[in-house]
Amino acid sequence: MFAMGGDRIEEAVEHAAKVLRGVAGQDWSVPAGGLDWSCLQTAEHIVGDFVAYACQLTSRAADAYVPFGAVLDEGTGPEGAIDAVEATGRLLAAAVRTTPRGVRAFHPYPAGSADAAGFAAMGIAEVLLHTYDIACALGVDAEPPAELCEDLLAHLFAHVPPAPAGSTPWATLLWATGRGTLPGRAPLARWRWHNTYALPAGPVALREVTPAAAADLAMGGTGGLTWLDGTPFEGTRRAAEMVTKAYAAGVHRPEWGMFALVRTDDELAVGGMGFHGPPDEEGCAEVGYDLVPGARGRGYATQALRALSAWALTRPELTSLLAVVEPDNTASQAVAQAAGYLRQADRTPNHAYALHRP
Repeated sequence: MFAMGGDRIEEAVEHAAKVLRGVAGQDWSVPAGGLDWSCLQTAEHIVGDFVAYACQLTSRAADAYVPFGAVLDEGTGPEGAIDAVEATGRLLAAAVRTTPRGVRAFHPYPAGSADAAGFAAMGIAEVLLHTYDIACALGVDAEPPAELCEDLLAHLFAHVPPAPAGSTPWATLLWATGRGTLPGRAPLARWRWHNTYALPAGPVALREVTPAAAADLAMGGTGGLTWLDGTPFEGTRRAAEMVTKAYAAGVHRPEWGMFALVRTDDELAVGGMGFHGPPDEEGCAEVGYDLVPGARGRGYATQALRALSAWALTRPELTSLLAVVEPDNTASQAVAQAAGYLRQADRTPNHAYALHRP
């Protein structure tokens, strides 16, 4: 299961409540592990995050956080705090389930917004990690189910290499958030998670595909999308396999991976577009794209390539983009030229088109 949704939130909350109720009789005024907050304040923080994320989604806030917060009533003890964690976790789960596809709301990093799956993943991370902080202070174990940790890493920490041999997804998640150590990896003093990008392109939007969704596509699934014509084109599956292999090898960089092209008026996926990897030593990245047959001839690929290229060329590590097209694929050649790419006469037998930073 790769989707971050209401069921995964409730799974994480159920785990947290079980751990926390096992220590509800202890002193929650002590500092939570590695934090300046007490254990009770840390539980209150979880509650506040759940409410804030739910309200971002329900308000469709575009530019800022909704200006209010949730706090525990004065005098609330551990049992009441756990009840509040459960109640507000279910509130976020409900908001995620009822948010239509394509809706995004403000979150500052890295793209300025997140979709429902992103807010679900952030809520899961908050409750798992802060339950761990409380558990550390009170001397109990808080390891969640391995599959939940693995899926969370693939969604929110796609820039982090997966668990090394002999380790676990939970240990990797702790390391990725500055809470633990892993063999062969230096401890992290600072860290960030990664919410997927969404780039507007006229009638379609480019939506970043996570390694978990890419793995599903590579194995013949839908990647959590509804496809025009019922299934993606073969090039999209090959691109998804590239992302899957790069992530497994620990060299995947999220923004230089794969995007699904989704028609915004009906939320149908019509193709795939993205990069063959991050820019090389000369600052060049190769792009690729395809559309399902039923979406061709409508300008979708051209508008998407223009949008993706304009966005990519704002990245400081990139100086140029390259599209390599087979000689008989005149439609793809036309897309590259319409998007502003220029033919490179020295490349044969395939046709190559390049776009450089202005």
